[in-house]
Amino acid sequence: MINILYALGPIFLLILIGFAVRKKELIAASFWEPAEVLTYYIFFPALLLQTTSRADMGELEVGPMAFAIVSTIVLVGALAVKAKPLLGIDGPSFTSLFQGSIRFNTYVGIAAASALWGQPGLTLIAIAVSFAVPLVNVLCVIVMETYGDSPHRTDGLPQAGKLAKAMTRNPLILACVLGLILNGLDMSLPPILNPLIEILARASLPVGLLCVGAGLHFRAIHEAGKTVIVTNVVKLVAMPLICLACCYAIGVEGLTRDLCVFFCGLPVATSSFILARKMGGNAEIMSGIITLTTLCAMVTLPAILFLLDLL
Repeated sequence: MINILYALGPIFLLILIGFAVRKKELIAASFWEPAEVLTYYIFFPALLLQTTSRADMGELEVGPMAFAIVSTIVLVGALAVKAKPLLGIDGPSFTSLFQGSIRFNTYVGIAAASALWGQPGLTLIAIAVSFAVPLVNVLCVIVMETYGDSPHRTDGLPQAGKLAKAMTRNPLILACVLGLILNGLDMSLPPILNPLIEILARASLPVGLLCVGAGLHFRAIHEAGKTVIVTNVVKLVAMPLICLACCYAIGVEGLTRDLCVFFCGLPVATSSFILARKMGGNAEIMSGIITLTTLCAMVTLPAILFLLDLL
C-alpha cells in the first residue's frame, strides 16, 4: 500500500499545486486556457506518439484489454440512459451525469500508469486511450444531441459523417494511430524530430496535471447537489467494479487486468465542462462532477489498487 501512495502521491500533489497557484493568482488567470490547449494539441500527442511508436507489443494483451474497457463503457452508458427516468433530473443535467459516468482524465491516467507500472503500463494505457477516446466522444455527443438544451442542437441523432470527421481531427487519436503505424512498420521518426518529440513529451504530464488542478472549483460541488454524488459513486466505484467483473468473465489477468480496472476508475476529464457548455449540458453540474471525482480519486484509486493486490 505504501508503494501505491508513493507512486500516486506526487501526481495528486501536483494537481493540488495547480489549484493553489490559480487560487492565489500567482499566475495570470489567462494563462491556464492556452496552457491546456497547448498540452492537448502538442505536449500530450507527443507523449502518445513517442510511447506507441516504441512499444513492444509482443507480450501485451491488447485485445482482451480493449474488450474489457469497451464493454464496461458501453454497459455503464446504457445503464445510465435506462436509469434516467428514475433520477428525476432534466435533460441537460442528465448529459452531465452521463459524461461524468464514462469520461476519464487522460492526464491523470498516463501519469499514474507510468509511475505505477513503468513502460509496460504507459504503453497499455496509451493504447487504451486510442480506442476509448473515440468511443466515449461518440457516446457523449449522441447523448448531448439527444438530451442537451442548445439552439445549435439538431433534431434527432447526430450524423455519422460529422462524428467521424470530429474523430479524425482529434490530436490524441491521430498521435496514437501514427505511433502504431510506425511501430507496425518498424520505423522511427527522423533524427531531428525524435529529440523534439521527446522534449515536448516531457512537458505533457507536469503542465497537464497543473491544469487539472487549476480547473477545480469547490463551490460547484455544493451548487450541483445530489447529481454530483450519484455520478461520483458511478464513476469511481461502480465502473471499476463492473470492469473487474468483465475482466474475470473473459479471463483478463495480471497487469492488463489491473490497468483496465484502474483506467475505468479515473476521475472525469476537464474537457467535459467545455462540451457541456457548447452543446447545451448543465455546465455547473459538470464542474462539480469534475472537481469531486478528482478529489475523491485521491482516495479511491489507491483503494482500487490495494484491492487488486489482494485478489
